[in-house]
Amino acid sequence: MPEPTKKEDEEEVSPPSALPPEWSLGESPAGEEQDKQNANSQVSVLFVEKPQGGTVKVGENITFIAKVKAEDLLRKPTVKWFKGKWMDLASKAGKHLQLKETFERHTRIYTFEMQIIQAKENYAGNYRCEVTYKDKFDTCSFDLEVHESTGTTPSIDIRSAFKRSGEGQDDAGELDFSGLLKRREVKQQEEEPEVDVWELLKNAKPSEYEKIAFQYGITDLRGMLKRLKRMRRVEKKSAAFAKILDPAYQVDKGGRVRFVVELADPKLEVKWFKNGQEIRPSTKYIFEHKGCQRIMFINNCQMTDDSEYYVTAGDEKCSTELFVREPPIMVTKQLEDTNAYCGERVELECEVSEDDANVKWFKNGEEIIPGPKSRYRIKVEGKKHILIIEGATKADSAEYSVMTTGGQSSAKLSVGLKPLKILTPLTDQTVNLGKEICLKCEISENISGKWTKNGLPVQESDRLKVVHKGRIHKLVIANALIEDEGDYVFAPDAYNITLPAKVHVIDPPKIILDGLDADNTVTVIAGSKLRLEIPISGEPPPKAIWSRADKAIMEGSGRIRAESYPDSSTLVIDVAERDDSGVYHINLKNEAGEAHASIKIKVVDLPDPPVAPSVTEVGDDWCIMKWEPPAYDGGSPILGYFIERKKKQSSRWMRLNFDLCKETTFEPKKMIEGVAYEVRIFAVNAIGISKPSMPSKPFVPLAVTSPPTLLTVDSVTDTTVTMKWRPPDQIGAAGLDGYVLEYCFEGKPPKIRIPRHLKQTYIRRVGEAVNLVIPFQGKPRPELTWKKDGADIDKNQINIRNSETDTIIFIRKAERSHSGKYDLQVKVDKFVESASIDIQIVDRPGPPQIVKIEDVWGENVALSWTPPKDDGNAAITGYTIQKADKKSMEWFTVIEHYHRTNATITELVIGNEYYFRVFSENMCGLSEDATMTKESAVIAKDGKIYKNPIYEDFDFSEAPMFTQPLVNTYAIAGYNATLNCSVRGNPKPKITWMKNKVAIVDDPRYRMFSNQGVCTLEIRKPSPYDGGTYCCKAVNDLGTVEIECKLEVKGGLSFCRLLLQGVPPNIIDSYLRDLHSSNPEEY
Repeated sequence: MPEPTKKEDEEEVSPPSALPPEWSLGESPAGEEQDKQNANSQVSVLFVEKPQGGTVKVGENITFIAKVKAEDLLRKPTVKWFKGKWMDLASKAGKHLQLKETFERHTRIYTFEMQIIQAKENYAGNYRCEVTYKDKFDTCSFDLEVHESTGTTPSIDIRSAFKRSGEGQDDAGELDFSGLLKRREVKQQEEEPEVDVWELLKNAKPSEYEKIAFQYGITDLRGMLKRLKRMRRVEKKSAAFAKILDPAYQVDKGGRVRFVVELADPKLEVKWFKNGQEIRPSTKYIFEHKGCQRIMFINNCQMTDDSEYYVTAGDEKCSTELFVREPPIMVTKQLEDTNAYCGERVELECEVSEDDANVKWFKNGEEIIPGPKSRYRIKVEGKKHILIIEGATKADSAEYSVMTTGGQSSAKLSVGLKPLKILTPLTDQTVNLGKEICLKCEISENISGKWTKNGLPVQESDRLKVVHKGRIHKLVIANALIEDEGDYVFAPDAYNITLPAKVHVIDPPKIILDGLDADNTVTVIAGSKLRLEIPISGEPPPKAIWSRADKAIMEGSGRIRAESYPDSSTLVIDVAERDDSGVYHINLKNEAGEAHASIKIKVVDLPDPPVAPSVTEVGDDWCIMKWEPPAYDGGSPILGYFIERKKKQSSRWMRLNFDLCKETTFEPKKMIEGVAYEVRIFAVNAIGISKPSMPSKPFVPLAVTSPPTLLTVDSVTDTTVTMKWRPPDQIGAAGLDGYVLEYCFEGKPPKIRIPRHLKQTYIRRVGEAVNLVIPFQGKPRPELTWKKDGADIDKNQINIRNSETDTIIFIRKAERSHSGKYDLQVKVDKFVESASIDIQIVDRPGPPQIVKIEDVWGENVALSWTPPKDDGNAAITGYTIQKADKKSMEWFTVIEHYHRTNATITELVIGNEYYFRVFSENMCGLSEDATMTKESAVIAKDGKIYKNPIYEDFDFSEAPMFTQPLVNTYAIAGYNATLNCSVRGNPKPKITWMKNKVAIVDDPRYRMFSNQGVCTLEIRKPSPYDGGTYCCKAVNDLGTVEIECKLEVKGGLSFCRLLLQGVPPNIIDSYLRDLHSSNPEEY
């Protein structure tokens, strides 16, 4: 038959891979079977109501219900229904099977239902319900029994049991027979002298197939059922055969079988075939003709004769299946009853009649499946079979039996306890806090036990270890804590004996100052309440005493008092005053020792008002004022000043600056000439704004008169000069009092007139232009020299333009390197005038260097950070703190314009996990980047501490392995052919293709592909020469694997010839159509 058809048949009945061939149907891995044996004894994890087994009659309906409580689940759990071991019933839903699910909101319970409609006999068997949610898993098995109705029992067509249901068909919802092939309880079968296994299978339930296969020595049950499933009953009468072959024949190994057909026409030629190969007469195959009967004998039947046979007569054929049965295996040496003690190794031994025979072991009727997690191990030495139980327990006391295809044997195993003696009892211990606690005892037997503390089981952790080595048991606690104190008891398993011990933990007093600054300084604002809580520890609880200047601070109701609590001591100052600043001492004392600490309390307040300012210079609408800093800065540095002014006759003060003035000089502007004004100052520190200073003395802005006009020399004598001029064009409000005459020798001494706005530090941001004009006087034209910080100016970066009356310094795009002190020198002959200008180019600061989470308690997080390395050439004025939830990572501002380098973030949401970041700020604004905390702060719920599980790194390395093999392929000459296989491995294996053991390299007739592990070799327009054995080789660091297949290229002309050669009909049709289209005249 063509290979693709054969592959489909194999897929229909193929159970999971990697199973032993003798148990090729209905077997699950040993670990899964072992888990199933213990399923009913385990505590339910998710189920609140499990589905129960039931009984139903043929044609009736039945419903199974499972309930899962969703109280601790965030989303709906996943539920699957299975029949047998691997068949998922979700794909079988249809007219005979319905799956439903509901949710009750008030009880928060999910209800899952499986309803079987119009039950049939082959629906009986074992079912399983599995529920999963994240890392939780729960399963439950139950049985369904289907009884025949009280009417006439219908005949069973075994082929209907092998029928595969498909979606969209009338029989959708039918259960596949493979789900019914489950292990049943082994019952002793009476031997019959001669049994036809084929007839027995036809009349048996599908659930009994595996049992029958084992009892009658069928080693390839899967292949047998597959071949039976392919068989089709011929409903119409054959024209060539008067009597066809039976559906199947059975013969013992070494026996003889007889095939008989009867022809309608004796003249027809008959040919016999085995698996598609014609059978020729020989000593093994003997043919006889008796009238219309055609007979074939097969002598000395072996396992290789177990296959499909068919006979052809004319254009018709009939087929059958031959099953060769192994001889039964007998038990030659019976099991013997055995007694043993707990913990010993037990061996149950029997012998059978054949070497390496198939033998099954049972415990109380349940089959024993050895596996990696099982304590049972089966050892085979020729005819001898041994069941080994390592470390026997009382639970191993049972009746054990062994079963073969020809017999069985059973024996009882009794496991008891040895008398127990206490060699070393536990002793009471007293340990210091943080030291190791080791409780040790020794008993006479190597058995396990349980440790309890104050009546509760002891749970192992990273700090607490339970050690069991032989007869010695230890409980080791590293870094003892106060809560480790208590009564400990060790109880050996299976014995009514306990070993008690008491543990007492002591701890000297300690003062915890982690929440304070490095110098233990606490700052408080004057007038506010200070509540300084210092955590303390010690066992027994120590007594705390506060003092200042050798004077004890008592507990009571005074303004300064102490308060004591079990885990802390608190210093309270109700209304802080300046005089409260100083060093406070705390002393702790208990029977284990003493502890001392000193804490500096600093009371900060608003600064004193500055002294009244003085006005040093006035103009038409401006003045220049100066003042001295306040005598007391309030314990915090002065950040700047606010300036106000008012008219003398008015009582309304007006603020002149909204940005703090850093200097102690200021120039008010936009005043009315001739009106008397007063000014006053406010000092500002981190606490707030001081009271105003006393007003300055009244002053009146007056404009300077313009110079006289039309100055001319009227007459000159030897000793006199007569001059004339006109009055000034503009005379200020102060009027004209007179004129001042000056004269000099030829030339004019230089004089630099610095503009008022340049008398203070000139500040510009990075990137802005700097254009400063400084006028000067002097005749003849003076010489000008500019220097920056005592060095010559680089004219490639700074442009200097000079004229007769002024000099201009111009910077197109300012940089921070342009900051500094610029000195201008004007020289006329021997006269020299100098002036200086301070230019400061500022930029945004850099982010803080390090941001740390110092502490997390309740809904609060304590942060600290270090100032930025780059302050942008300007003083840092504050910080902005933001927070983000780890789930969304959306940032929200918590505090702005904050001046300190530590802060406490409050009102965080319990259960969330936060990250924090801090921006620096100066007069240019916030830093472009922020520094984020490396760790996150988890706001945990009280009383619940979640410890993240530790997962070991999984080793994904794997040697190459083919998951889909190459298959033998037929190809038509002139049409492209492909060979496909799939491979996996880590590291990714290197793929090499070979033909007849010779590597295929740089051959244009071949193309090689590899995608997601699927390897393809394409042969372009093959010829008969391209036929042969092809090999795919996969190599990586862990190994090498190869797989082969055969390619046969056929180039026939006729449909019949190609069909006889075994080419699939669809390939023949395509080949002939292409051939006809290319040469229509020849066809």
